[in-house]
Amino acid sequence: MSKKIVFFGSGLVAEKSLTFLKKYLDIELIITKSLPGTKHNNVVDLSTKMNLPVKIINDSQALSNLINDSNFSSKLAILIDYGVIVPQQTIDFFQYGIINSHFSVLPDLRGPDPITYSILSGQSETGVSLMKIVEKLDEGPLLDWQTLELNQQETSENLTNQLIDLSNQLIKKNIVDTDWDNFKFVDQTITKKAISYSKKLQKNDGQLDFNLAAEVLERQIRAFDVWPKSFTTIKNIPIIITKASIINKNGPAGELFIENHQLGIYCQDQALIIEKLKPAGKNLMSSTDFLNGYKGLIVD
Repeated sequence: MSKKIVFFGSGLVAEKSLTFLKKYLDIELIITKSLPGTKHNNVVDLSTKMNLPVKIINDSQALSNLINDSNFSSKLAILIDYGVIVPQQTIDFFQYGIINSHFSVLPDLRGPDPITYSILSGQSETGVSLMKIVEKLDEGPLLDWQTLELNQQETSENLTNQLIDLSNQLIKKNIVDTDWDNFKFVDQTITKKAISYSKKLQKNDGQLDFNLAAEVLERQIRAFDVWPKSFTTIKNIPIIITKASIINKNGPAGELFIENHQLGIYCQDQALIIEKLKPAGKNLMSSTDFLNGYKGLIVD
């Protein structure tokens, strides 16, 4: 008999994880939420394509009401990238609990955006934790965890894909291939990681501040490649910078220069060479093409 679960999830990670889970588990219900603004929820589309029931639940009270009014037979739930606080009443409903796949090695980078912050903070490793949800944010005991080494070249997009693969492996090992009566949870202190937190990013977090070191800004550009992007203004032209490298060259912070036909910007320490950028209303281009297209904009 197949194992039956309820799935909670709403973002890109949830969408990709759901495709994997459907191969191995009987999904009784998908619970998702509305996404900000006009952003489309692909989890809803995927559930329709898979012919799976879905409910859009945007707050904790509505979640409690759903559980009270339903007759689920699932004894376990899996939560990935949901974004709604789960009340204790909902947690207690499932005999084996709700397992959250969190994309860091807890208790490091608790909170809503561990992938971005692992890059932003220059960590040498991150990973995935399978955690039993409790009321306090990301403080539950661990079912399993695994680390992933970082090479300081990751972007948020490619690191997300690596961590989804790692999450799927851990779920296969610990949930698909394991008798749930044999679950053994351990305190987060076993990982020997310090407690730290990520935060929810805002659009203005993407503004580049050249009074910071080039090393910090290069990490930001990689970390913010999906959202909120890394942006600045060059000679009154708004641009998004998508790829940059560090050069050991110093000058007044924010001043522009040309190096080997590429655009450079001095930072508080060292400088950035801009490799790829997107001017407002234009396609992505190299900074060499940008300089060629805006001749006379910068005098070297």
